[in-house]
Amino acid sequence: MTQHTPQPEDVFAWIDGAERARERAGLVRTLRPRPASSPLLDLASNDYLGLSRHPETVRGACEAAERWGAGATGSRLVTGTTELHTELERELADFTGFEAALVLSSGYAANLAAVTALSERGTLVVSDAGNHASIVDGCRLSRAEVAVTPHSDPEPVRKTLAAHGGRALLVTDSVFSVDGDAAPLAAYAGACRAEGAALVVDDAHGLGVLGEGGRGALHAAGLAGAPGVVATMTLSKSLGSQGGAVLGPAKVIRHLVNTARAFIFDTGLAPAAAGAALASLRLLRREPERAARVRDVAAELYERLTASGLTAARPDAAVVSVRAPSASAALRWAADCREAGLSVGCFRPPSVPDGISRLRLTARADLTGDEIVRAVGTVLGTAPAGATDR
Repeated sequence: MTQHTPQPEDVFAWIDGAERARERAGLVRTLRPRPASSPLLDLASNDYLGLSRHPETVRGACEAAERWGAGATGSRLVTGTTELHTELERELADFTGFEAALVLSSGYAANLAAVTALSERGTLVVSDAGNHASIVDGCRLSRAEVAVTPHSDPEPVRKTLAAHGGRALLVTDSVFSVDGDAAPLAAYAGACRAEGAALVVDDAHGLGVLGEGGRGALHAAGLAGAPGVVATMTLSKSLGSQGGAVLGPAKVIRHLVNTARAFIFDTGLAPAAAGAALASLRLLRREPERAARVRDVAAELYERLTASGLTAARPDAAVVSVRAPSASAALRWAADCREAGLSVGCFRPPSVPDGISRLRLTARADLTGDEIVRAVGTVLGTAPAGATDR
């Protein structure tokens, strides 16, 4: 039988079918460029502390760019490490309570670096079922044995670690990005100590929100600086900049410098981003009340939404997740909110591990009482049939 050889114009014909399938399922994603100044009330971004446009943060970016240039010019091991990078690392470690830190170009890269550098063939990596895609991808690239355990359930973690008996690590988000619920870090840490495993925690949604003055979920749990604990985080949420970091014992950070491909072979974080993050960090030190404020805003959003009949997950940090009847309904709901002047997130499969689509509202420390009332009113006024229990 003669096999058909695709012609050049046909080699991507399979994409047409994939696009049609996404359209039928209501899963098409599109880019929407926003203007520099938007009239929309923003509850979609991760600017938890309202620092991305703060004058000090912007000035930190501008001064860094003027001094160091627009780009890092190379990987951190060649020319991409500036004095500014090391200053940021020292202050991040000091603020969060860890011995050392390593700054990377994104939080995604930080998770890839930590998971892959701390495991190899024969290592067991235990991953919470609710983990972010960057952790999942780190597990896939690690070449380790990977066990996915039920979401936020310490007992299967303990049993899985005990059955392995060799080198192992548990990796989890501190606050999960879909529902905004916190991981049982104390119980997870206890299981790791009992079985001699390392604990790697992505504190992307905890930094700036949880802990004393926003020092993070690990600091709040008394785990910051513990010998068997490593944290990853992003600079793009509470600090309003861009980039990521890995924090932990100094020997772990030295190991990543020598072995983490996501660090070694990537261009260093742009100086402007490093300068902005450092300025935001210093501002947070001076204004620790911002962390408590964002938690209060999240709690008020949740209470108002659920009192009106919507189903939402109780927030442990800044994320308020509202369930939608279907993927297509969630997409329409988010679009209707946008048309009414409110920007909200829309989470649909495969971003939601349980297949249940949601609107995701992110609290901000700089939201006023009137803006909270307006946001809740817009979500309720655009809610599709089946979204409320009334």
